[in-house]
This record gives sequence, structure tokens and C-alpha cells, in this order.
Amino acid sequence: MERPLVGGVSARGRMEACCSYSTLKAWLPVLSWLPRYNLRWLQMDLIAGLTVGLTTVPQALAYAEVAGLPVQFGLYSAFMGGFIYTLLGTSKDVTLGPTAIMSLLCSSLVGGRPGRAVLLSLLCGVIQAAMALLRLGFLLDFISFPVIKGFTCAAAVTIGFGQVKNILGLKGVPQEFFLQVYYTFYKIPEARVGDVVLGLLCLTLLVMLTLMKTSLGPPCDDSPTYSRVASRMVRGVATVRNALVVVAASFVAFSWDAYGYQVFTITGKTSKGLPPFRPPPTTDTTANGTVVTFGEIVEDFGGGLAVIPFMGLLESIAIAKAFASQNDYRIDANQELFAIGLTNIMGSFVSAYPVTGSFGRTAVNSQTGVCTPAGGIVTSVIVLLSLAFLMPAFYYIPKASLAAVIICAVAPMVDYRVVAKMWRIRKLDLLPFSVTFLMSFWAVQYGIVGGMAVSGAMLLYNIARPKLKVSDHGVLVMELGSGLSFPATEYLSHIIHTQALQASPPRSVVLDCHHVSTIDYSVVSELSDLLRQFKLRGAVLVFSRLQPSVLQVLLAADLPDLRHTDSVEAALQIKLGTRLND
Repeated sequence: MERPLVGGVSARGRMEACCSYSTLKAWLPVLSWLPRYNLRWLQMDLIAGLTVGLTTVPQALAYAEVAGLPVQFGLYSAFMGGFIYTLLGTSKDVTLGPTAIMSLLCSSLVGGRPGRAVLLSLLCGVIQAAMALLRLGFLLDFISFPVIKGFTCAAAVTIGFGQVKNILGLKGVPQEFFLQVYYTFYKIPEARVGDVVLGLLCLTLLVMLTLMKTSLGPPCDDSPTYSRVASRMVRGVATVRNALVVVAASFVAFSWDAYGYQVFTITGKTSKGLPPFRPPPTTDTTANGTVVTFGEIVEDFGGGLAVIPFMGLLESIAIAKAFASQNDYRIDANQELFAIGLTNIMGSFVSAYPVTGSFGRTAVNSQTGVCTPAGGIVTSVIVLLSLAFLMPAFYYIPKASLAAVIICAVAPMVDYRVVAKMWRIRKLDLLPFSVTFLMSFWAVQYGIVGGMAVSGAMLLYNIARPKLKVSDHGVLVMELGSGLSFPATEYLSHIIHTQALQASPPRSVVLDCHHVSTIDYSVVSELSDLLRQFKLRGAVLVFSRLQPSVLQVLLAADLPDLRHTDSVEAALQIKLGTRLND
């Protein structure tokens, strides 16, 4: 019988309402923290959002250069994530926007054509959102750590060296890495003194501020008040170092230009105002007026259309997991996929190219004490204000200063210590790392695919060749060191034939299966054939320590002459066709 109404709502009705609200909270994580939002959280989110915003603007301009797009496209890509992630994200720290790696991948695919970059954002978002809805986040687990590290190290070298031409003020340098290296050195005599001096000064200043921030620990509670205030001020200046360096370099460039001296290569004219909200283009037009259809564009994207969404998801979820562990909370990986996918879909309507989580800006967000994802709204507002009012000022930003920002941002990604760790732990892991690292200089997407292929082949080899410990107790005892699946059946059959069935006289075998948790039809079929072979030769195959699920399958298969025991010792007591040692 249903319980009486309490306050006009039945018990069943309350339970249904609770279930539906829980489902709504799962899809809109903002509902889990918004009812508890308070003034202190607002204060911390404002500070963190403002700090990250001052970091985002110069980085977005710089990463647009890496993507081969006009600088305003970096800002177009930097604000949608803050709004979407506030509603859908499960990490308080993650900030979505343009990153070095995604910009490099985008550059390799779109070749500096803004329309294609925007369409790529839509397609990536659709793929990512579909993966989230189908709960396919587990596919990311097949990209191994050595592959990720090989790619990020190669990407950092490619991106960093790609900015050397801007430090030197060179023009006409190709985008392909090997040609880029050749022509950068070939054109060194054409370097502009102004760009070189300014670029090196910006690099020096950024490195000094970075070292200053890392060397300054948190102030002690017993320190004098003025000491604590000074320490916080210095750390604050170091945190927004990118903005300070770009503003200072722009002022220097403006001053020289005002006196009629154009000694720096500057960004030049940019589009003013906010981007229009419109559907992304589905066609493209070449320089000679030929219209390229949607299908042809997708065909041109090729395998990159699979690589970019995967790398975007991998980068963002890895960052989210790292900071969730550091700050003691949990994330929902599939919800993160959905948030990134919807950000890229909606971003394509404001002329954005594909974005993902940024490690550097997420670290700044966490260090400045952000309490909820609402800090991203403040960051997005800063970007929108920059687009609305500061675009004319971006005319004077020297490219050498943006290059310095990029080089300092990607330098920590070159993790040489990981090579030593892999050498100590498992030398074979250096193989997928090396393949990914080297092939990424040819084409970044090929590097990832090549590394995944090698890593996958190593994984399949371990499955197909499980460790098999063989000992002689009058009969052969074979202990499987891992699971048993169909790729391993031929290998197991070969070992048993060569060491037992082809011996003279044929020897009986105890197969210790305590590591085997599942078997399939191919395995059962091969075991049935082995049992028949043993019977024909007057020997016996006994199964020991079978898992209940495996035993159930073998019994259901109705194998002839199936013998099994609960322990190896019990199996050795059975008189197996040949007399055992006493």
C-alpha cells in the first residue's frame, strides 16, 4: 500500500522526483554546487578568473600564431569554454581554451585557412559529444603513457623551434619541421636586429619571473605583515608575467613606430569587435575561386579528424584527473567529454578552432584558490572585453614577444627525465615513445598513430604469448602467468605438443589455471582438441584451480574426459597414465 501524502506529495512521488533530480544533476553538475554558493566562493572565483584571464589573452593570441591563423581567432576560441564548462564541467580547476598542442594539430590539418579551422571545431565537437553519449571514454585508455609523452615532447620541440623565426624576424620560412629547421639557419643573415633584441629580452624576463615564482614559497604565518604582502605582490606579478611582457613589448613597439622607426615585426591589423554568431562554413573557396565541398574538406582532413578529438579529450581529462587527485575530489570522465564536445560545437558558431583543457592556465586557476567552475565565467568576460575594446591595441604587439610567450609555455613539456624512468622501469616502453617522438616530426598525427600501433602490437603480443611456467613433478605442471584468450591458444597448444605430446613416451600435464578468469569459444575448442590428443596417446590433461566462471563454461561445453582439481597437489596424486614419483 502506498504511504499517505506528506505535504501533498506521496512517498513514491518524492522518490521519483529525487531520481529525476539526481539524473539532472548528473547532466548539469552546476546544480551540485550552485545551491551552496556563497560570498567567499564568489570572491575567490573573481580573483582566480581575473588572474587566468590576464594569462589567457596573451596566450590565446600567441597560440593562434601556432595554428597559422589571424591572432583574433585565438580570442574567439578562448571564451566559449568558460560558459559551457561552468554548467557541464566536473572539475573546479580546469579551464578550456586554445592550447599549444591543439594549435599545432590544427595547423597541420587546416593549413592556415580559418574557415576549415572553424569547421574542424564543429566536427571535433560532434565526435567528442557522441563519444560521451555512447560512454566511449574507455577508448582513451588504449593510448599509453609512453605515446603521450613521446607526442608532447615532440610537439614542444616542434612548436618551440617554430617560433625561432619570429624571434629572429624571418619571413618565408616553410611550416614543415625539417624544412623549417633548414631555412631558419639558412636565413639567419636576414635576421632583424630589433626583433632579436626584443625577443631575447622578453625570453629573459619571462624566465626570470618564472624562476622568481617557483623559488618564492608561501609566506610563513610568523613573517612580518609587510613581508607577506610583498611576497604576494611578487607572486602576483610573476603569475601574470605573460600579460606584462606583451603589454611592455607593445608599448616599446608603439613608441618606436610613433617616431617613424619600424624596427619590429608587429601583429598588424586585426578584426575589431566580437565575432558574429553564425553557423560554421561547410564549404571552402580556393584562391582561384574553386569551391571545395564539405565531403572534399572532410576527405582532406583524413585521419587527423580522429586524432584531434582524441588528443583533445586525452589532454583535458589527464589534466582534470591530476588536479582532482591533488585537490581531493573526483571527476566524471564521460561528463568531461560531453563538456569539451559541446564547447567545440558551440565554439564553431563564434569562429573558434578546436580547444581543450590547458595545463598551464589550470595550474594558475588552482594556485589562486578557485572554488568552483564559475571562475571560468570571469575569464571569459575578460576575453570578451578584450575583443570588444582592445583589438586596435593588438596592432602593435610584436611577434617576437608572442614567440617568447609560446617558447616559455612549451619548454616544460620537454620532460627528459621520463626517458630515464622508462629505462629503469621497463626498457621496452622506450620503443613506442621513440616511434611517436620521431614520427611526430614528420607529421604529428602520424606520430600518434604510429606510437599507438607499436603500443597496441606490444599489448597484443603479451596477450598472444602469455608467460608459461613449466615444472617437472613426474608429470609436467604448466602454470599460466596471465589470462587465456583466443590469440594465445596456438602458442599454448604448441608448447604442450612439443614438451608433452611429442615426448617419448608422451607425458601427462597439469594445467594450473588460477590466473585465468574468462575463456572464449576458440579456447574451449582448442582445449577439446588437446584432450582428444592426450587420450589418443595414453596420457592425461588435468585442469587445476579453475575459477568458478571458467569451470562453468567448460562443464557447459561438455568436454570429453574433462578432469579438474582444486589444487596442483591434488592433481599430482591422480595416477595419470604414467606412474608418478612416490
